[in-house]
Formats: sequence, C-alpha cells, structure tokens
Amino acid sequence: MKYVPRVALFLGIPALLFLLPWWLLVYCTSSGPLLWAGSAVFLLGFVCLPAGLLLGHGPRQSDAAVIVGDTLLGAVWVLFSWSVIGAVVRAGLTVAGVDDPARSRLVAVGVLAVWAALLVWGTVEARRVPRVRTVEVTIPGLGRGLDGLRAVVITDTHFAALDRLRWSRRVVEVVNAQRPDIVCHAGDLADGPVARRRAQVEPLGKVEAGLGRFYITGNHEYFGDALGWIECLTALGWRPLRNQHEIVERGGDRLVIAGIDDPTGVALDGHGPDLPAALAGAPDVPVVLLAHQPKQISAAVEAGVALQISGHTHGGQIWPFHYLVRLDQPVVAGLSRHGERTQLYTSRGTGFWGPALRVFAPSEITVLVLRAPTP
Repeated sequence: MKYVPRVALFLGIPALLFLLPWWLLVYCTSSGPLLWAGSAVFLLGFVCLPAGLLLGHGPRQSDAAVIVGDTLLGAVWVLFSWSVIGAVVRAGLTVAGVDDPARSRLVAVGVLAVWAALLVWGTVEARRVPRVRTVEVTIPGLGRGLDGLRAVVITDTHFAALDRLRWSRRVVEVVNAQRPDIVCHAGDLADGPVARRRAQVEPLGKVEAGLGRFYITGNHEYFGDALGWIECLTALGWRPLRNQHEIVERGGDRLVIAGIDDPTGVALDGHGPDLPAALAGAPDVPVVLLAHQPKQISAAVEAGVALQISGHTHGGQIWPFHYLVRLDQPVVAGLSRHGERTQLYTSRGTGFWGPALRVFAPSEITVLVLRAPTP
C-alpha cells in the first residue's frame, strides 16, 4: 500500500498530459472511426510513456527504452503546454461567436502546427554545439594580477543513451578556443555507468586550461555511478573538488576555487555538501565556489563566498517548465546577487537531460571574465 501514492502519481501525470490534448485535438474535432483512431493513438502514447521511463530510468537501464520514453515525454509536454493555450483561444473564439466545427478545427490546426514547429526547432537547439555566452563579473577584493581571468563553465552535459561523441569533441574545441585560464564542470556529467558513457566523456581530457580544470558532482552522478565518474575525470586530468579547495595564483595574487558535493550525495557514505570543510585552511582571499544547485547559495552567503557557479536548472529546458523549476530554485539562469557580497551565476547547461529538446532555453558554454574592482 505504501507504493500506491507513487504509482498514482507516476500514472496520473501522464494521464493529465495526454488527456487535455486528446480532448482538444480528437474529441472536439472528430467522430466515428476518426475519433476511435485518434483515441487509440493517445492511449498508446499514454501506455508507452511510463513504460519507457520505467524501463529506461529504472533498474533495467535500457537505452532503447530511455530514448522512447524521453522522446514521448518531451513531445507530450510541448503538446500539453500549447493545448492549454489552445483551450484558452477556443474559449475566446466561443465568446466571439465562432461556432463548431470551424472553431475546434481552427484551434486544433494551430496547436498542431506550433507543436510540430517547436519539436523541429527544439531538437536542433538541443543537438547543436552551444553558443558561447561571455559575462564579466566584478569580484570585490580580487587582485590586479587576476583581473581578466577567464573561467569557462560547462555543466549538465548529461552524456546518456543518445551517442554524442562528435558533439563532445566539438564542445571541447569551442572551450579551448576561448583561451580559458580555468575550466569548471559544475556537475551532472553523465547518466549511466562509466562503462557505457566513457567514450562520450573522454574528449574532456583534451580541455586546455593553464590554471586548472575542476569538477564537482551533480545530483545525477548520485543516481548512477558517482565514484566511477570521479575516478574517470581524475584519470582524464581534472581535479574533482569534493568539499575541497584549490588556490589559483597569477601575478602574485591568489583566488580560492572551492567545490562541494550535491545534496543528493548524502545517500552515499562520506558524501554530501560540507562548505566549512571545503574552505578549511583557505587564505583570506576571494572564493569562487562550485555548487551544482543554485539553492546552495544560502550556505555560500553565510560563508562570504564571492561567486557561486551552478547549473542544474537547464534554464527550464522546455518552456514553460522554468516556472516549475522556480518553485524549487531561487534562480533559473543568469547572474544574480545574494546578500551583501555574494553573486551567483546559474548556467542554462551545456547539454540536455531526457528529451532531446530545448525550447526557449538555449544551451550555453559560459565564459566568466573575473574583474578586479575599479580603483
């Protein structure tokens, strides 16, 4: 009985996602054989979605099921979102005196056209090499020797069932073209075990950064093979920061680069965020903190961190999901200020999770140019 609420939620959400589009696109526009055929298509989708997610993301870890389930999830989410808008438009047409069948058919054609266009565009956006976004961040107390330091941020690469080896190589080329002083991966490296995903990750070993390459765990590492991925990145020449810090020095000035585990790490013995441990013994210089989730900013503010770099949100990834992300995280994307001296940069992510779609939430490779205050 304790699993009944979970099962109800697992089936109830897909039912809602399919029910509204079915009503708007099938029930209101057709009858007879067309009604039955359209209903059968929606019923098949409703069955395949939870089955694909369970077989793909559950204990069996089937890559084929992941692709089916995730693709259906993205497609029906976009269809549901625009069906909500279509229902509002339909109500407006009713008030305006437009009668059926013209009213229902006009709305259905409009929703389907927008849906198809967004699926094509969203797929291209997800699979493309991310655009480079350059942001200058003034760091109080930063020495002149470190002024202009270029920190390139990648995060949420989520190497998974879809083989993105060529994409991975192109990302590395773009990162190196930015002439980074340091490169940071802010977590959610891959979904699945090292044995399956290592080939896609190995190009990261060719990232070039004169002052260091740093990596922290995200929540998805702890859903799979966290220890394996930490070992893998170490072997590729990256420095995992597990509640630890390193000191970066240039021109006689120093900067602390610290990293903490994702909160989901508490499920694994010896893991979990510990900011005091990460900063233990650090000199009195500005601190740049890598923390996967933006909501970890509260601890950073208390510790007087100058800049926290996070990912996790994907900028919402598929509109309008960012409204739901905002319920859990203080920031969805971009540079924000918290407390008197702490700034937070939240990346929209370099890859994607689940559906190979990005709708109104483009991916990014971020160049944070650190600036000393103007005298």
